[in-house]
Amino acid sequence: MRNFLRVQEAGAPHQVGAFFDVDNTLVPGPAIELRFFHHLRRRGLVGSREAARSLWHLVRHLPPWSVQPLRERKLYLEGKHPSAIEPLAEGFIQSEILPRLSQDGVAALEAHQRAGHFVVFLTGSLDFLIAPLAHVLEVKTVLAARPERTNDRYTGQLATVLPYGEGKRRLVETLARDEGLTLRHSYAYGDSPGDTETLAAVGHPTVVNPIRGMSRIARRNGWKVVEWK
Repeated sequence: MRNFLRVQEAGAPHQVGAFFDVDNTLVPGPAIELRFFHHLRRRGLVGSREAARSLWHLVRHLPPWSVQPLRERKLYLEGKHPSAIEPLAEGFIQSEILPRLSQDGVAALEAHQRAGHFVVFLTGSLDFLIAPLAHVLEVKTVLAARPERTNDRYTGQLATVLPYGEGKRRLVETLARDEGLTLRHSYAYGDSPGDTETLAAVGHPTVVNPIRGMSRIARRNGWKVVEWK
C-alpha cells in the first residue's frame, strides 16, 4: 500500500518535482510530532507511562545516538482511538505550527507552485498532522507516516514504509514514475542525514538548516546550503 495522502485531487502531471521535508525545514526547530506529543500530554491524553514505554523501547533497540526506533514505533499512540486523537490535529497545526512556519521556506514553496512544479511534502511525521498544514499551503500530495489501525485502535506500528532515509528515496522514485516526473530536473529540500538519499536522487538538492553533520555531507557533495528562519 502506498502511503500517499491526497489533500486535494492532483491535476495534470508535471515534469518537475519539488520535494519538501517539513520538520526543521519548513517548520524550524523541534519536530511537529514531538510538539504534538506535548500537546496531547497537556490535554491528559498521554503521560509518563507513554513516555517511559517509548524510552524503554529506544534503549532496547539502539544503535547508539539514534532515535530511529522511535520513528518506526508510535508507542504513545498504542491502544488509543484515532477518534480521540486525530480531530485535535487541525487546531494544533493552526495554533502551534502555522505561526512557526519559515517565511523563507514558504516563499520557496510558493515559487515552485507558481512555476507549475509538482510540490510534495515528504516527511516522517504522521499523515494526519501534516494534512492540515498541506491544506493551508495548497500542497496536493503528502508522503508521510501512516499509523496502523486495528479494531479502531492504533497498534503503535506504521502501516507503510517510514518516509526516512532509503524509505524516502523509494517513495520519491515511485511517485516520479507514477506522475511522470524527471528527477534530474527536480528539487529537494532537507535538513538531516535521513534526507541524504532523496537529495542525491534529484538534480537540484538543497540542505536547509543542517543538523547532525549535514553541513559536512553537503560540502562533500557540492550541495547548496541555506538557513530558513
